[in-house]
Amino acid sequence: MTAAIAADEIEAEADRLLRALLHVDCDPRGKTWNYEACRAIAPLTLEINRLKKEKDAVILAHSYVEPEIIYGVGDFKGDSYFLSLAAKQARAKVIVFAGVVFMAETAKILSPDATVVVPDRGSGCSLADSIDGDGVRKLKALYPDATVVCYINSTADVKAESDVCVTSGNVYHIIENLPARRILFVPDRLMGQNVRDELRRRGVDKEIITSDGTCLVHDQFSVADIAAARAQFPGLKVVSHPECTPEVAAVSDFVGSTGAMMKYVKTTGAPYYLMLTECGLVGRLQVEAPEKNFIGGCRLCPYMKLNSLEKVRDALKSPRPDQIITLDEDVRRRAARCIERMFELSPAD
Repeated sequence: MTAAIAADEIEAEADRLLRALLHVDCDPRGKTWNYEACRAIAPLTLEINRLKKEKDAVILAHSYVEPEIIYGVGDFKGDSYFLSLAAKQARAKVIVFAGVVFMAETAKILSPDATVVVPDRGSGCSLADSIDGDGVRKLKALYPDATVVCYINSTADVKAESDVCVTSGNVYHIIENLPARRILFVPDRLMGQNVRDELRRRGVDKEIITSDGTCLVHDQFSVADIAAARAQFPGLKVVSHPECTPEVAAVSDFVGSTGAMMKYVKTTGAPYYLMLTECGLVGRLQVEAPEKNFIGGCRLCPYMKLNSLEKVRDALKSPRPDQIITLDEDVRRRAARCIERMFELSPAD
């Protein structure tokens, strides 16, 4: 297909990509964007965007994937909650989920009639991989009176064993308003502790029991990192995710979901920002708020970075069986109820 694309069309696409990607320079791998880099990928983005129309497909792109996917071919870009809503509302025949596998499973749960494909089946998640449905059943046997709350970063079989799903954006509200006092929260131990601390601060009496998973990106940030940055950059605002340690959360200026972090940075004034999250989010902010100054500190998720334009194209053009998400229907139905409960209990915008 690329041979049939006219040179002027490629140049126009390269100009469009350069306008979108010019300010992205937060990649620890040293990846930068100039006209030559944009022209090199322009035939591929044009091919993918044409394939989307031919296949009646949409591409959901998580904020942590490569910026050329987000701004080159993504139809919806955002955090887990936003993309869950997009999956629910999608009417496309094909959904390509550029993210990690549990997110593609969520899309299939909510859009069972669509063909859902993932660019790389190896794109796992240290949180989602830390516990399976059998592990949840064993915990439920130990705490039969607990309401089971699963973080969206979990597999379909974990969601099927849970009462309600949450995201980092709605976790405090939902758990605070559940009638049960005892909560079994899986799979994120650090988020569970941050929820425990925040609800205690609010005067909410909940017993929160957690499993032992952590995010391999967010559990690496330290209080020492923050202290060193504050000493070097006066007026710095530290923005962190609730998957970070409670110690890091306690000394941050703002703690929130990826969507909330973006909103905070865009609507506050500070000379510098330290983003304690995956570098993809900083890249999005450099595109959408280029006047802001970021001092680094972000880390790459090796799973998210398995996504590439070439893999997106191949999954869209002729997906292999391993790229197609299939779920047992009973598991899908029970997981769907867990997610629908999240939509029902989430705070109104």
